[in-house]
Amino acid sequence: MLLIPCPWCGPRDETEFHYGGQAHVAYPADPGALTDEEWARYLFFRDNPEGAFAERWSHAAGCRRWFNAVRDTATNRIHAVYRPGEPRPVTG
Repeated sequence: MLLIPCPWCGPRDETEFHYGGQAHVAYPADPGALTDEEWARYLFFRDNPEGAFAERWSHAAGCRRWFNAVRDTATNRIHAVYRPGEPRPVTG
């Protein structure tokens, strides 16, 4: 079982959370100007690294807030959590 540390509520069981995908994906400045290919790339294409990856999570069964986590995709170890708007912490 994965223990996820919510920045507001502290460590909680993974069943309380919903995964929100890759963090720091900027919404297009002018979505109406995008081609179908550019729009599809924004909607469906994400990084898929092995190792540290910044993700969005929602504490659905707790405070219901969104936050970011840096999780190692190979080991599931969470290296850092941080609130939206905060810079991504440097992890080793």
